[in-house]
Amino acid sequence: MQSIQSQPAAEERIGKSDPAEKVAASIVVPAFNEETSIRMQLEAIRQVLATSGHAFEIIVVDDGSTDHTAEEVERCGVRLVRLAHNRGYGAALKAGIACAANEWIVIIDADGTYPAEFIPPMLEEALNCDMVVGARVGKNVNIPLLRQPAKWILRRLASYLVQQPIPDLNSGLRVMRKSLVERFQHLLPSGFSFTTTITLALLSNDCRIHYVPIEYRRRGGSSKIRAAHAYQFLLLILRTMVYFNPLRIFLPLGAVPFFLGFGKLIYDLVQRNITDSAVMGILAGIIIWAVGLLADQISRVSMVARSK
Repeated sequence: MQSIQSQPAAEERIGKSDPAEKVAASIVVPAFNEETSIRMQLEAIRQVLATSGHAFEIIVVDDGSTDHTAEEVERCGVRLVRLAHNRGYGAALKAGIACAANEWIVIIDADGTYPAEFIPPMLEEALNCDMVVGARVGKNVNIPLLRQPAKWILRRLASYLVQQPIPDLNSGLRVMRKSLVERFQHLLPSGFSFTTTITLALLSNDCRIHYVPIEYRRRGGSSKIRAAHAYQFLLLILRTMVYFNPLRIFLPLGAVPFFLGFGKLIYDLVQRNITDSAVMGILAGIIIWAVGLLADQISRVSMVARSK
């Protein structure tokens, strides 16, 4: 159950500009126990957008906070969506996006790690693509050292599966079309994997994604990301790609036992003694490939059915 509180002046256009070059955007800010930083972040967002010429509304989703996050938001005069219980980062984003009045959605964290000044240039880039991602590759990027190896491995795996480089897999600052989020609603999880999933879903469907280098500041308060989330991200990447492009997983997976078995078969022929391990290796590879082909057909049929 969620309640929505609307405040005056939820949408504004300030400044003179050519309307043809501007977009109307809904800024969705998920927040869970961010009382120390949320007011400063909201003020920064409003100040930056007020001089940009873009029409905008700000929607904050209080994800069951147990501190004074909601009270701080109410003082800022923006739209507030309150979730009765903590349901997760992705659930908060989906709740906010569902309430958005505009086609273009901007998501940004409440802790101040993503600088608001990058939003206007990202909105300008959005006119030519389906999603703009703030890639944390700028000069000032404060990602904890312990997270960097896991992030690099996950990014490399995802890049291999979608067959193109991904500068930042799960950035929390991005501009995207509401219609695309609704199209892949059934795949988007309620946890931190929301951004990873929408990235893979769009790339797998040949959508146009543009990356803008941004800075990433040191956050205030404690992070909600835990080491166990890396394992969840890995499973999510594999699950998403099995849905969209299963052969990228099953072909190399089947190649391992097949060629090991084939190599053993050659050795056995030289020894004039064909062993069970050679036959089993070849058969295992063929079975995995067959499952991959079946999964690929199911995936194609499913996507065609959903597009109708």
